[in-house]
Amino acid sequence: MIVHVSTLTQTRELGEMIGAACLPGDVICLGGELGTGKTTLAQAIAYGAGVSENEYVTSPTFAIMHEYLGRIPVYHMDLYRLGSSDDVLELGLEEYMHRNGLTVIEWFDRAEEVIPDSRLTISLSHAGENGRRLALESAERRWLGIIDAVARRFHG
Repeated sequence: MIVHVSTLTQTRELGEMIGAACLPGDVICLGGELGTGKTTLAQAIAYGAGVSENEYVTSPTFAIMHEYLGRIPVYHMDLYRLGSSDDVLELGLEEYMHRNGLTVIEWFDRAEEVIPDSRLTISLSHAGENGRRLALESAERRWLGIIDAVARRFHG
């Protein structure tokens, strides 16, 4: 499903809507070129999952992973500096994907082989000067319902 957002506020609303629907064990993968809004979307998803707005959710580019407490724990990973799935396995990061929290992964394509198939994948790209195009996809029935709700809310 393709969704277009034209403002930062819409991106945040979309992310918070997704985060509010997340359950323990969910994995969300964010892809797209540099500067397309992956971290902004990850922040909004975390806030939607109950992370306090007083806590600044930052990109874990150098730390690889940050953990936040919300309604459910949020494990925010950035795999940009990793070379392969072997790096993810060596660091033990795949274990977080099977815990009772929400795992949000930027640059997931660096380790796609170890990420559960039950994930929601969101690919971001530029659409005009300030807009973004988000392609949401999953094979899971529950995610398909969430994707449908997001598409209804942000269509047009």
